[in-house]
Amino acid sequence: MGTSLPRNFRASVETVAIGASAGGIDALFTLLRGLRQPFRGSVVVVLHLPEDHESRLVEVFAARLAIDVREAQPGAPVASGKLYFAPPGYHLLVEADRTFALSCDPPVRFSRPSIDVLFESCADAYGPELAGMVLTGANEDGARGLAAIKARGGLTAVQDPAEAAHAAMPLAAIAAADPDFVLPLAGLGHLLQTVVR
Repeated sequence: MGTSLPRNFRASVETVAIGASAGGIDALFTLLRGLRQPFRGSVVVVLHLPEDHESRLVEVFAARLAIDVREAQPGAPVASGKLYFAPPGYHLLVEADRTFALSCDPPVRFSRPSIDVLFESCADAYGPELAGMVLTGANEDGARGLAAIKARGGLTAVQDPAEAAHAAMPLAAIAAADPDFVLPLAGLGHLLQTVVR
C-alpha cells in the first residue's frame, strides 16, 4: 500500500495521536526519528508504562530526536511543533479547547494511561484535523479509539502486524477500525512527515 492520502481526506492535520505498548520504545524511535523542525503539527503519544515508575521518556527521546519533546501538563495548550508524552499513572485527554487534561479514572483495558481514552478525546476535539496511529502492543487498547477517529473523519494508520514486535494491538485496531493505512514503520514515518508538514 502506498502512502498517498485518501481521496476523501481534505482537511489538514493539526495533531497526530500515537499509541504503543510492548515493543513501543524502539518502534517510536524508528517512527519519529525523521521529524525535523519546523513542523506545523503536534504529536501526542501514549506509551504503556508501569504506574509506579517515574517516566524518563522525555529525557530519553529528547536526547535522540531533533524536535521539542515534553510531558503533557494539565491545562497546557497542545502547541504545534512539539512531541508530547502522557505521564504515567494518569489518563491523558485533549479537551474541546485543545488543552490537555489528566484523569485518575480507573484503567481502561488494564491501562492508565489508555490509548483509547486519548484517541476518543482527540477525535472529539479535532475531528478530521486528526491522524491516529496504532503501533506494536500485546493488548487491544487503541482499537476502539482508532475507530472513533475514523468515524469523525480523521486519518487512521496501523503498523503492519507482520513487522510489529507484538501483533495483538495492530491486529485489534485493523479489525475494529479498517484503517486507511497498514504500513511498516518506515512507511508510517513517511506518512507522519507528510501530514505534519
